[in-house]
Amino acid sequence: MKERVQLGKSGLKVSPICFGCWQMGQTYWGKQPEDVLIRAVHTAFEYNVNFFDTADAYGDGIAEKILGKAIKELPRDKIIIATKVFHHFYPDGHRHPDLSKKYILYECEKSLERLGIDYIDLYQAHSYEIYTPMEEIAEAFEKLKREGKIRAYGVSNFTLEQLRLARKYGSFSTLQPYYNLLEPGIEKDLLPYCYGEKLGVLVYSPLLRGILTGKFTGKEVFSDLRANDLRFKGKRFQELVRKVEKLKPVAKDKGMSVTQLTLLTTLSHPAIHSAIVGIKNSAQIKEAAEVMRYKDLTLPEYYQVRSLLS
Repeated sequence: MKERVQLGKSGLKVSPICFGCWQMGQTYWGKQPEDVLIRAVHTAFEYNVNFFDTADAYGDGIAEKILGKAIKELPRDKIIIATKVFHHFYPDGHRHPDLSKKYILYECEKSLERLGIDYIDLYQAHSYEIYTPMEEIAEAFEKLKREGKIRAYGVSNFTLEQLRLARKYGSFSTLQPYYNLLEPGIEKDLLPYCYGEKLGVLVYSPLLRGILTGKFTGKEVFSDLRANDLRFKGKRFQELVRKVEKLKPVAKDKGMSVTQLTLLTTLSHPAIHSAIVGIKNSAQIKEAAEVMRYKDLTLPEYYQVRSLLS
């Protein structure tokens, strides 16, 4: 596998493994030691991961601040920073969707400040906002690009028709969709469209919040956001764990972990450029980064994995 890929039309060269920063928000995934998170960012860079994805909404700016501290010691021209805008959040904790031009321009400045950088490599609309006309949204991103505050812009969590609409008005060059081998629904429409249009695709939740690591027994009880996720309870949880169990002998035969086999298979899809892996510590990013050293799966190997999970 190549250690750098072109992220579609964005002009960005990124590692196929992307360091996901949702856990830095100190909210949905529980409190994470800041020093451990910072060390993990440095470990990622040591293991040739140059792509870091965060969002202003993760902890209402907390994740961006922690990532900002972590990258101070890294060469800016050697890393790719992606962040997102959508949630207009307030000091009292409430928030609402907002992709107005005024807010995008304002929030980009705040993200730059929290990250401690002069420009954002990839700025993304975190979700589709129904109130603001798409012309206005695209105009804001274009203005930021002209001013050199962002290098490229894209969207996250858009449906196919929402993406078509966005691209009618602006040069949105990337998509960040939800995708994993147990829930591959976007293979029907979004991925074929992105491939045909040469859009960069960075998928999130490729390990299905840990299920596709093969580390669960089906009896675990969770205290983080998975506590209210039906996929992590009862028969449904056990059923998913049993499917993933089938991957263990295949992974062992290839000399890799189930996590690595899952990521390698995910990245074998020709429309997918990078997989965002949520990271809490150095051990997790080491395991994920090692995937970039493996050879690509052959066609029979790819479909073997897919059939075991079907």
